[in-house]
Amino acid sequence: MTDRHEAAISDKDRADARAIWDFHQMGHELRPCSAAITLGSLDLGVVTGAADLYHAGMFPVVVFTGDTSAATRERFPRGEATHYREHALSLGVPDEAVLLEPKATNTGQNIGFSREVLENAGIAVTTLLLISMPYMQRRAYATCRKLWPEVEPVCVSQPLSFDEYVSTHDDEKQLIDMLMGDMERVMEYPKRGFAIEQHVPERVRDAFDRLRARGYDSWLLPA
Repeated sequence: MTDRHEAAISDKDRADARAIWDFHQMGHELRPCSAAITLGSLDLGVVTGAADLYHAGMFPVVVFTGDTSAATRERFPRGEATHYREHALSLGVPDEAVLLEPKATNTGQNIGFSREVLENAGIAVTTLLLISMPYMQRRAYATCRKLWPEVEPVCVSQPLSFDEYVSTHDDEKQLIDMLMGDMERVMEYPKRGFAIEQHVPERVRDAFDRLRARGYDSWLLPA
């Protein structure tokens, strides 16, 4: 199946996917923050990046957040947050620097439930490091600005290009589908009150439309 998917992906498809990938990057300047939230996903590289940032002194405490989803249930059967925490501890992040939020099943809950965890721990937050997969940065930012406007979010990921990230995945078609899913949510969720509105350049919308017409749609919102 993977070979068939890869054979069907054209250079034009990849160029459109790169345009969307680049748009997802917020380009925030890394700086120390009051706390960090690491958003659950299927990518343990997110935790590796979080551990590097902790050791660099970018935050004193991190919340690992996430239950399971259709994408992660097989890989992280005990929940994204639990597996993230274990990986972080194996990378030298001390247990006292880790808080766990194991119930969230979407990005809004990731932010909202993690806020409650931090507040219950008595941690005052003015700046927040949001650590995610590269293509999730913009949606994480928009969600945080909507649900927790009092804090200033700084969005970061492992510094990987689209091509470098593709090389870490077995199924490029599925990865592009996921990029498309996040792109649609960036455009649609403000209408539903889940996120702030963000300007989407016409070239990015055009890339999205072309990829959707080409069948990159398995992670789009239900009609």
